[in-house]
Amino acid sequence: MAAARVLLVDDEPGIREAVQAYLQDDGFTVEVASDAQEGWDKLQQMRPDLVITDLMMPRVDGYQFLRQMREDDRFKALPVVFLTARGMTSDRIQGYQAGCDAYLSKPFDPDELVTIIQNLLKRRAAVVNELQGGETTDISTMARQIEEIRNLLVQRPSMVQSSSAVKIDLTPREQSVLNLVAKGLMNKEIARELDTSVRNVEKYVSRLFSKTGTNSRTELVRYALEHGLVTD
Repeated sequence: MAAARVLLVDDEPGIREAVQAYLQDDGFTVEVASDAQEGWDKLQQMRPDLVITDLMMPRVDGYQFLRQMREDDRFKALPVVFLTARGMTSDRIQGYQAGCDAYLSKPFDPDELVTIIQNLLKRRAAVVNELQGGETTDISTMARQIEEIRNLLVQRPSMVQSSSAVKIDLTPREQSVLNLVAKGLMNKEIARELDTSVRNVEKYVSRLFSKTGTNSRTELVRYALEHGLVTD
């Protein structure tokens, strides 16, 4: 399983370095930003699984940064943890009213932060799994791959097919699943199209990965388009 991606936004270099090092030692992939503007840019580039942000930052504070995230459909459900030196009850209430998922006052115990992150990610995964009808792929990863696939389809007319002969024996059902994956459909949508279960679609996609030597939907579609495996 890929390491969870965390974006840490804090204007204090010491906090950034310490939290980044601790979370990386715990197995997380961590990107850092020194203010909300840099955080917003990295948010769109890396599509993290969770954001940790300081409240008191110059120009754009944590409340404004969170509001910007919640106004964007891509980040409405993204877990956000506030780190702040302001630990009064009124501050916590304001943080939760703003839409944060957890509020941790400085100084804090790194183990508590890790536990909060793990719990938020587990809860998010459970909700995503239920919404996707049992689909196990993380929704942010799936959304990113669907977007990449659609970009590939736009490039398809100018895509040069490989001259090397590739012989891959696909069953009729595998071919149908491949064609639908190449259209940018998610597993739940494919299951509906083929009148089967999401679990079965996942098995077919896994077989396609194995037969083509690819590791993601984007790689699979690119490979299939380059080698003429997609049928219209």
